[in-house]
Amino acid sequence: MGAKKERSIFYFKNFSDSQYQARRKPTGIILKVKTGMKKTKKKIKIIAIIPARSNSKRVPHKNIKMFLGKPLIYWTITAAKESNCLDRIILNTDSPKIAKVGERYGAEVQFIRPKYLAKNTTTSLDVVRHHMLWLKKHENYIPDWVILLEPSSPGRQPFHIKEVVKILKSEKNIDSLVGISVVPGHYNPLKILRRNKNGLVTRYYDGQQVKCLIHRNQDLPTLYFINSSIYAFKIKNILDDPPSLWGERVFGYVMGIEYSMDIDTPDDWIIAEAKMKALKKKRKLIKDL
Repeated sequence: MGAKKERSIFYFKNFSDSQYQARRKPTGIILKVKTGMKKTKKKIKIIAIIPARSNSKRVPHKNIKMFLGKPLIYWTITAAKESNCLDRIILNTDSPKIAKVGERYGAEVQFIRPKYLAKNTTTSLDVVRHHMLWLKKHENYIPDWVILLEPSSPGRQPFHIKEVVKILKSEKNIDSLVGISVVPGHYNPLKILRRNKNGLVTRYYDGQQVKCLIHRNQDLPTLYFINSSIYAFKIKNILDDPPSLWGERVFGYVMGIEYSMDIDTPDDWIIAEAKMKALKKKRKLIKDL
């Protein structure tokens, strides 16, 4: 065997005393030996948008009606603030009066929502996309995620928002997230009945007789419903053409049913107040409750 060919490697200082590089003299190929620099991890920007329309039909002035001594919207703004994990908390409303209340409790209000986006047929995608385009145009600001917090679900707590933010930062292959709770056994679809014109009932999805139902709740499969407490959407999908709110991979964030409140009627209001009072006795919630 012939003699080994020696390779000359030398070190030199670059622009910083703590940075050194090595290169092979004959080829000039740069070999990193020590840089003294850490790779900067991109900060994920996550904001909250609280949509609050003014013309609630079944519960007039719902979003600013007093709920346990505070305007209903207060509970959502406060939960977002006390989570201490959101880059911004933004109120989106068509009402100057709601905007004033929201600002008093610490939410940002950039504009009053246009009337064409304050109809009964307006979708969440319409509202969120319009707001993201506004931020992009007027502030050159584009977050990575938006968490949608509806005021009509006051049961969600700061720790729920913290957990969701943690999920958004750790789960790399999801497009959206939705708060879900376990369907109570007596509402499980496998126990739902259909009634015909003669008054006879059968299982709704296949017409089987009632004796074929699964009667014991503990034998039913665990199913979930969307509890309206918290949503999260990836901004990239919202700004795509065509836009998508949900994308393809939706993560289900499971919440205890005791926190599930969706106020749409006067009866819902009474139930929600009772549930919040019961929660107060069991565990620590928002400090003002």
